[in-house]
Amino acid sequence: MKVLVCISQVPDTVTKIVLKDNNTAVEENGVTYILNPYDEWYALVRALELKETGVAESVHVIMVGKANTEPVIRKALAIGGDEAIRIDADSNDSYATANYIAEYAKNEGYDLILCGKESIDYANGAVGPMLAELLDTDFIGFATNIAVADNTATVKREIDGGEETDEANLPLVISCQKGVAEARIPNMRGIMTARTKPLKVVTPAAVTALTSVTHYELPPAKAGVKLIAADQMDELVNLLHTEAKVI
Repeated sequence: MKVLVCISQVPDTVTKIVLKDNNTAVEENGVTYILNPYDEWYALVRALELKETGVAESVHVIMVGKANTEPVIRKALAIGGDEAIRIDADSNDSYATANYIAEYAKNEGYDLILCGKESIDYANGAVGPMLAELLDTDFIGFATNIAVADNTATVKREIDGGEETDEANLPLVISCQKGVAEARIPNMRGIMTARTKPLKVVTPAAVTALTSVTHYELPPAKAGVKLIAADQMDELVNLLHTEAKVI
């Protein structure tokens, strides 16, 4: 069984975001980029677990991005990916991204495609289901457990108020979230071997994006904290009523 893991590069959550060009772009100088945690900790690690247990034969990782994303791709190889594919395009449009990946994957014979439930920058979670539609396969989202036997995947997923278990035949696209695998970090051997693992650069398919960013807005600054003495309950109630407006 061949597994493909879709990964993405995102800003580190501790990076301070600065906007430029009249709030139409993000200033990239000083921004630290990382491998999207949902892709790394859950989708990639679960794929590697399937390989380690003999269910999968190989694990490939794929990213849509320019040359500056290659250090992040190498990290995925250091964790355990066998081969990487970089589609040489720069897009934050989910439709375009899904199309780029689908055009490559459709002739490669992947049995299982895994991705994180969303990226932590745009958080729209749209690439997985779009990719499944473009490849004419089933899609299961928000997986917390994945087991594969013969040609069937059994997937547990979160739903409102509980959990359900689904079965679907391969090929299949699944988005993963917390619970599906335990995070791991690269070891020294993985870091060294990642340098020589294949990283294929692919020309993107001709796709017209359906969305574009018109501008960004930073969240409002956090207000200061008011400390109320323990014996001033009347003042606390008044502030909760007049300022916080929660009572």
